[in-house]
Amino acid sequence: MKNFKVKGFLSLLIVLLVHVVHAQQVYNLIHKYGEDKNALYRKYPVNESAEFYNRMVKYHDEFNNELKAVNFNNLSKDEKADYILLKNQVEKDLYFLKIEQKEFLAVAHVIDFADPIYKFINERAGGRKVNAEQTAKMFDDMNRSLSANQKKVGGLPFASWQEADKAYQIITSLRKGMLEAFHFYKNYDPLFTWWTERPLVVLDSSMTLYADFLKQNFKNTSVKDDGSGIIGRPIGREAIIKSLQTEFIPYTPEELIAIAQKQFAWCDSEMLKASKEMGFGDDWKSALERVKNSYVAPGDQPAMVVGLAEDAVKFLEERDLITIPPLAKETWRTRMMSPAAQKINPFFLGGEEIIISYPTNTMEHREKMMSMRGNNPHFSKATVQHELIPGHHLQQFMQRRYKPYRAIFETPFWIEGWALYWEMNLWDKGFAKSPEDRIGMLFWRMHRCARIIFSLNYHLEKMTPQQCIDFLVNRVGHEYANAEAEVRRSFMGGYGPLYQIAYMIGGLQLYELKKEIVTAGKMSEKEFHDAVLKENCIPIEMIRAVLLEQELKADYKTNWKFIKL
Repeated sequence: MKNFKVKGFLSLLIVLLVHVVHAQQVYNLIHKYGEDKNALYRKYPVNESAEFYNRMVKYHDEFNNELKAVNFNNLSKDEKADYILLKNQVEKDLYFLKIEQKEFLAVAHVIDFADPIYKFINERAGGRKVNAEQTAKMFDDMNRSLSANQKKVGGLPFASWQEADKAYQIITSLRKGMLEAFHFYKNYDPLFTWWTERPLVVLDSSMTLYADFLKQNFKNTSVKDDGSGIIGRPIGREAIIKSLQTEFIPYTPEELIAIAQKQFAWCDSEMLKASKEMGFGDDWKSALERVKNSYVAPGDQPAMVVGLAEDAVKFLEERDLITIPPLAKETWRTRMMSPAAQKINPFFLGGEEIIISYPTNTMEHREKMMSMRGNNPHFSKATVQHELIPGHHLQQFMQRRYKPYRAIFETPFWIEGWALYWEMNLWDKGFAKSPEDRIGMLFWRMHRCARIIFSLNYHLEKMTPQQCIDFLVNRVGHEYANAEAEVRRSFMGGYGPLYQIAYMIGGLQLYELKKEIVTAGKMSEKEFHDAVLKENCIPIEMIRAVLLEQELKADYKTNWKFIKL
């Protein structure tokens, strides 16, 4: 019996050691992938080059081989989830890298003259001494070759402004690499400086003019600006579907638009109820006007924001809905948003700091009024808690303390979905007491429905930016300047193409997941909320798999239909 116990203990110890080794292996691969990519970006600063694209594709192929070498069956359930997430991230990155590579190759003839410049950049990368006189001649020769290439390219305008813009990026990237290499040698090699400085200045000027020429050299059948001044990049249906798959969203764009329309119908019904309570009958836009005009006086906005933040925390703690660490309550701060920033984002931004949008004396009167009306207390009741607690500030606080290595998998469906979920959950619990508060919360819910509709239709090339602006004004009731800023932010603010749909869709995922877990009695509501935050920023379908302890396979694909159509 004693030997049996010893053997059993040793067997258990071996199993545990195997799990530790594999856990470390997956963690190391996640860390390695991020660090390797960053190292390659630093090593190859001319990102718009055949060398860069070929090296990055090769790296991803090599890394995929490393992933295949992992014994998936020996991983714990958490580790299996991490493996699937990493595999998905690599697949996503490689897919879009190859799209960029294809776009590069389509217009790479604009650098047919530039092989000697790439050679010079590579010599610098190797720290080799260059022949100063020959390099000066090369710069001078390149100036003439560039002029000849421009004449050739000019006779064949690009089919679209997107191709023209890619050509511009290629020359800009090459110019940046050339200047960096030049400054590496300049003054440290006096002979180099004597020979090359003037030819380099002339070539640099020619490249700048060439890049600007390329950016405008497209056929007049390609429309870059619909008159709104908002220039984005529609990605098309195929890329939308691939993006959705990598976010673990098993729906088509058309199905997501149908979901948004269904949510819009609910909002319409609730908006009419609140409008009638306020005495405006079915004229909900007049009720909305009354709410907009409830703005506070200049100078009073920060105190209003702080009061709303404290109200939200009190509401959560009285109902014991989520764990709020005392330090999270203590450490959030406020600051004001600049007038320039308000042209991109006319509302609050948040996290550890809540950035308050309100007009300054430098803004035009019309802009002042739209900013005040768009940030009134009833609208802000939803947005302050969205940005602070239980929204983005609490999220970020927990992200830095639980599974922070998962930051590489960051997804807006978790980031914005969590904050939007709380707008839904708080609505259900009576957070909005007055019809004015309900209209304020409904305005934002309608706004998130509209985001799905206009952003997907834009990327499907069915709506222009101006049509998106008009849609927000007419369907949601936005101030025109705020609608314009919202569309500009959506398509020119550096956000991914799915970012604006992630609010409502991610919120609906969490809302339905709560039903599966909390309503079914598997966790309390507080346990559920704490558990979601501690999984960090990953696709919500994978949070579901972990919390429900599902059996996972290495080739896992998205399959959770969280909304029935």
